[in-house]
Amino acid sequence: MAKIVDKLPLNDRPYEKLELVGSSNLTNSELLAIIIKNGTKKYSCLDISRNILNKSNNLKISDIEYLSELSLQELQDFEGIGRVKAIQIKAVLELAKRIAKTYENNIQKDKIVSPSDVFNLVGEMFCFEKQEFLRTILLNKRNRVLAIVTNAIGSNDSINISLKEIFSEPVKQMAHSIILVHNHPSGSLQPSKHDLNFTNKVIEISQIFNINLLDHIIIANNKFMSFKEKGYIK
Repeated sequence: MAKIVDKLPLNDRPYEKLELVGSSNLTNSELLAIIIKNGTKKYSCLDISRNILNKSNNLKISDIEYLSELSLQELQDFEGIGRVKAIQIKAVLELAKRIAKTYENNIQKDKIVSPSDVFNLVGEMFCFEKQEFLRTILLNKRNRVLAIVTNAIGSNDSINISLKEIFSEPVKQMAHSIILVHNHPSGSLQPSKHDLNFTNKVIEISQIFNINLLDHIIIANNKFMSFKEKGYIK
C-alpha cells in the first residue's frame, strides 16, 4: 500500500496534504484514508476509503451520514477493514458526534443583537484565512443561533455559490432569519460590486422563503463591516 500512495504527487498524499494545506482542505475520502492508514496488496488506503464512501452514491444521504450509520460488522465487510480499523473508525465518528453536540449546545446559547455579536461569534473562524469563506448564521425567532453553516470556499478574492445552496439549510432547519458572513483576505472592508449584487439577490430570494436576511458582514484584518449599518440592507 505504501508504495502505491508514495507514487502519488506530494499534494495528493493524505498525510502530506494535511500538513501542507490543513485538514479542512482534505476530502472526506482523504480524511478517512488517514484513519485507515494502511492498505492491502490490492487496494491503497485511499482506494479503501473511496470504496466505502462511494456506496452512498445510490442513497439519499451524504457519504459522511452513510459512514456514521455503518455498524462494526458492516465496516468489516469492506476489503481492507478488519476489526481494529473498524473500531478506530467508529471511535473517531463518536468523538466527532460529541464535539458537534457540544458545539451545538454552546452556539444555541448565543443571541445576536448587533453586528459586533456576529463578529465575536465567528470572527476567529476567519483568522489567517488566505481564501474567501462564506458562512451563514441561522437564527430562530428570538435571534438565537441555530447553526453556523460553511457554504463555500473561494479563491483569494471571490466566491461562487448558488442561491439554492444558501437557502437549503435554513429551509431544512426552519430558520426565521439568516446572516451572511464572508472574509476579504485582501484586507479591504469595502464590499465589491459582486458582494452588493449577490446580497440583493439573496434579499429577493429570502422573501420567497419568508426567511429574513438580517445582515451581511465582511471580515478583514480582525475588523468587520455591516451591510445593515451601511444602509445596503433596509
